[in-house]
Amino acid sequence: MLWVKSFHIVFVASWFAGLFYLPRIFVNLAMVPPESVAERERLLTMARKLRRFTSFLAVPALGFGLWLWLGYGIGRGAGNGWLHAKLALVLLVLGYQHGCAVLLRRFVAGQNRRSHRWYRVFNEVPVLLLLGIVVLAVVKPF
Repeated sequence: MLWVKSFHIVFVASWFAGLFYLPRIFVNLAMVPPESVAERERLLTMARKLRRFTSFLAVPALGFGLWLWLGYGIGRGAGNGWLHAKLALVLLVLGYQHGCAVLLRRFVAGQNRRSHRWYRVFNEVPVLLLLGIVVLAVVKPF
């Protein structure tokens, strides 16, 4: 079980690294002047690659998490409300990742409507989600 838990933690950390950095690229994209075509294309290429890589990392992170839950029974039985809350936050993370993909498509189409300040705030969302997930998994408050 400790091997599975270790791999789960490594892939979750890697997945979140991408979720922390992708919106940071959006901040930079929102600040690119219209005449800087090369800079825009370079940032879009970086964002596309990071989105794909981040999506790839989510699969083993979720798979190892499911293995822990279903294979080892972690979170089953009474007093495991923390796991339901954690799973709800994981669903929000997946929604956030989907939102990043939608925003990237808008940047590619030249239809961004948000400021770099909005993206700076948006960039903090995965930090809060990860904080909640870690506290729930470690402290198990309910």
